[in-house]
Amino acid sequence: MKYIGLDLGEVSLGIARSDSGIIASSLTTYKFARENYKEALNYISSYINNEGIDVVVLGLPKHMHNEIGIKGELSIKFKEELEKLTKAEIILWDERLTTRQATYTLKEAGLSDKKRKENKDKLAAQLILQNYLDYKNK
Repeated sequence: MKYIGLDLGEVSLGIARSDSGIIASSLTTYKFARENYKEALNYISSYINNEGIDVVVLGLPKHMHNEIGIKGELSIKFKEELEKLTKAEIILWDERLTTRQATYTLKEAGLSDKKRKENKDKLAAQLILQNYLDYKNK
């Protein structure tokens, strides 16, 4: 089984991957025009289909009190559109605090502000995917 994790933002899509189903690795951050989710869908669906990805774990941003807001609704819509373009199983996964955790980790590693900004989305995607894999493998 091949897995990818996704952290969807307004201008970027953090991507992580696992071919083992045990360990997630950050892959890349795809940049797209602000709120041009169709561009992001075209890119990631092509990647999923070309690489034979079986499972996509898409971060679902929720408010701390468990409500789904505007960003969560965008992830749900992104999932629905992605399901039309691929045969992969798309799983929504609670991503609360993953971006904060990624930023903190990169700061603790001593990365500059610029390097933290460049890497936080793909690290957040890695955390989303790793959290899912850990849960699945219990």
